[in-house]
Amino acid sequence: MSLLARPAVATRVAKTLQGLTRLAERRSTGPGTAAAWQSRFPEHPRDVRESTIPTSVAPAPVTVYLPPAGTAARPPVHVNFHGGGYVMSVPEVDDALCRFLAAEAGVVVVNVKYVVAPQHPFPAPTTQAYDVVRWVAEHGAEQGWDGGRLTVGGQSAGGGLAAAVARQALERGGPSIALQVLHYPPLDLATGAKDKLRDQKGAAAKPVLRPWMAAVFDTSYVPDPGERADRLVSPAHPSDTADLRGIAPALLITAEYDLLRAEGVRYAGRLGTAGALVEHHEVTGADHGYDTKDDERARATYALIARHLREATAPSV
Repeated sequence: MSLLARPAVATRVAKTLQGLTRLAERRSTGPGTAAAWQSRFPEHPRDVRESTIPTSVAPAPVTVYLPPAGTAARPPVHVNFHGGGYVMSVPEVDDALCRFLAAEAGVVVVNVKYVVAPQHPFPAPTTQAYDVVRWVAEHGAEQGWDGGRLTVGGQSAGGGLAAAVARQALERGGPSIALQVLHYPPLDLATGAKDKLRDQKGAAAKPVLRPWMAAVFDTSYVPDPGERADRLVSPAHPSDTADLRGIAPALLITAEYDLLRAEGVRYAGRLGTAGALVEHHEVTGADHGYDTKDDERARATYALIARHLREATAPSV
């Protein structure tokens, strides 16, 4: 076991990273600030309201992004979970994505600030995420969206949470989810980063995800290695053999040089076998988190997501 895979060490490193992120957020300008994320895609205005959703874990602050004026009185709703290794609380990173989807897909986007590890290890984030989605489905009439036309999605760790929400909805009989959008998600924490390196298709010149990061994030999120094969953590691990027929249809997006690509491909195959794969799209020549830095690729992928959201939530004839 590496030093960083020891829970006490991983916790200290994770909290240090959280502190550095908070310092960056306090700056008025520059990389990592809310202003920087909100400056992307200026053609899509920011029309939002802040709210809080009650859950069994803790109240979940959310930013609700509204579609343009003239959209249907009760538009569909998309719940978004941000990335950050289950450790970093950075919902503002997805501001451009949320504005884009609200404008191009005509949906209300609920961007969730969920609890993170090590303060709230597994299963707290998956439980809270499911509670949020269930609340969104049940309170559409009073909130101004159609909870019966519901989708979920996320980037990186957020994609892992979206997959966990879809799995819980399958097992608990709802709510009905029209589409799950899994964007370069971690879907197998039971397999170590060094083993994932052997399965990697290629490598970027400066990889975004490094083995030390995986050790810190995975250990902080699931301190007990024996729990990392749990179906809500590692649905792409071979030990999870449950029948997934009936799970929400999925758009799964992988990046060619991402350390997490292979597990995404495996899960896409599993969803396909269950009749639940709408599309597996690979972004060629890209690494993990490419959309936060490459506006051209981001626009192309976000347009793909928006198209799938429109198709999945189109009113039935």
